[in-house]
Amino acid sequence: MNPHAAPQLSPLRLMLTIKTHRKLIQHLIRREIMIRYQGSMMGLLWSFFNPILMLAVYTFVFSVVFKARWLGGSESKTEFALVLFAGLMLFGLFSDCINRAPSLIVNNVNYVKKVIFPLEILPLVTLGAALFHMSISLAVWLLFYLIFFGAPPLTIFFLPLILLPLIFFSVGLTYLLASLGVYLRDVSQIVVVLTSVLTFLSPIFYPVSALPENYQWLVQISPLTQVIEQSRDAMIWGKALDASIWFAYLFCSMVIASLGFAWFQKTRKGFADVL
Repeated sequence: MNPHAAPQLSPLRLMLTIKTHRKLIQHLIRREIMIRYQGSMMGLLWSFFNPILMLAVYTFVFSVVFKARWLGGSESKTEFALVLFAGLMLFGLFSDCINRAPSLIVNNVNYVKKVIFPLEILPLVTLGAALFHMSISLAVWLLFYLIFFGAPPLTIFFLPLILLPLIFFSVGLTYLLASLGVYLRDVSQIVVVLTSVLTFLSPIFYPVSALPENYQWLVQISPLTQVIEQSRDAMIWGKALDASIWFAYLFCSMVIASLGFAWFQKTRKGFADVL
């Protein structure tokens, strides 16, 4: 089935794009990953060491310097590190996509000038590379959990489902920001600031329950709160997926993905003129 036969604004168009160009997407994801480590002595090994180093720094600052402890958890610094790292992994997936989105088209002008190149796959390539790095971080997390606590709870198998809304949400915003970044170059600076704000307005370094009730709404409005909380519940605390919250989040994220894709397709005609 030809993806151009589907209506321009149809959510089906995004799925057909993935199906039609899946081999090209896979090739560009591999290329994106290799370019990131090109020229370094350790190459892909940095994808293992980076999350470990990041985990060590944040754990030291928050568990040793600030004496932070997770409510309902033990006094173990190892447990705190794994809880913290679970949130950082998810935030990393989101921020990798969003921070790169505004310059995604601007940095690939050569593709814009190629009439036959499907520009709509570039945000998917960014998402694929982000998912690869998150997978490496998850492997590091699982290794440390197995060493210090044994097998994780079976509810960890809910994790792919929990991540699905975040994936749709991230790719939708990537499409939107990639388009806006062509016409408004200040978008990249705004995104960096907003991402930094979200770092501390999402329950990465603390649980929502640690805040006074009057301020909890600030964290609840973060689009990352529910996915981070549910992921920790599944990975560490052994709690099952909250279906009602998940379905609501999935529906909203699919709407955002569809709208972002439609906006990108509507505005892409002017990319060549601006660039």
